[in-house]
Amino acid sequence: MFGFRGIAPGGENEKENDYENEEEAVDEGLRGHLGAARLSHSHRMKSFLACIALVFALTLTVRAQEGESLPERTLRQLVQQQKDLLAEAAKGPERIDQDSLRTQFEQVCRRYETLLRDNPEFAPGFAAYGYLLSKLEQDKESIAMLLKANQLDPNLPLVKNQIGNYLAEHGKPLEALEYFLSAIKLAPKEALYHYQLGTLLHEARDDFITSGEWKRDALDRAMHKAFQQAAELAPDNIVYTYRYATSFYDLETPDWDEALAVWRELEAHAQSPIERQTMRLHEANILLKQDEPDEARDVLATVTEPTLDQQKQKLIAQLPAKPDK
Repeated sequence: MFGFRGIAPGGENEKENDYENEEEAVDEGLRGHLGAARLSHSHRMKSFLACIALVFALTLTVRAQEGESLPERTLRQLVQQQKDLLAEAAKGPERIDQDSLRTQFEQVCRRYETLLRDNPEFAPGFAAYGYLLSKLEQDKESIAMLLKANQLDPNLPLVKNQIGNYLAEHGKPLEALEYFLSAIKLAPKEALYHYQLGTLLHEARDDFITSGEWKRDALDRAMHKAFQQAAELAPDNIVYTYRYATSFYDLETPDWDEALAVWRELEAHAQSPIERQTMRLHEANILLKQDEPDEARDVLATVTEPTLDQQKQKLIAQLPAKPDK
């Protein structure tokens, strides 16, 4: 009955790229490379949407409190149960009893249907069920629930965000934009919503430019600003901070001084040697763009992790030969 949409980040749908020059290829290679570090970065909108577990935000929708209604208590219990099941599903098929998990998901769905049949005006219930159905790859049923929730209560940022996700995944980026912007307006301090906006503007750049409503420079500024805001709102989230740093590569006219400062800040907060050295690769790459080959060479000399050697060698190949003494 159900499939399971991926919870963890993955790159199986990684986009094929045609690069105009070797420098652009190096930028792209560095962009996605944290190797054995904590981040496996993908630029496909669908894999991005799959890697963020919004279910944790659902717990904010209904809180246990004195005097809560029966529907609220039931929803709180259902949300906790679906969080637990989604966490179990994220372990991978080789580590779980899929038949048992499927049965438990079906039981949760039946409880949701009973809850909503008995409480047809209960917007948080439709929102939570719509989210769960999206993770079970029931897209048609999911969007119906989300639209119903939005109709009942137009001020739920999570619902706006999820509708935006659906539209983005189904090739309607211009329509998705309005929902992402609405989510940000309702919850301006939620880093995820800014991150999703930046990703949408980057992934669907051609669609926005072709529409005639956006120019490249304005689109670049909006995309870059969205990633910056996500990073500033959640400075301990490597996904957001790393993507902000790599967004300099996406700009037509980047400020390389600012980019270098951002990468150095990331290096200062790196959590492992391989992360620290990955940031140094980016620093060396930018120093080369700034025509500072000697400083770039010194930085590259500190990169010793074997898993980073391929990218390191690509940068070394861009260094000018040392003059004979």
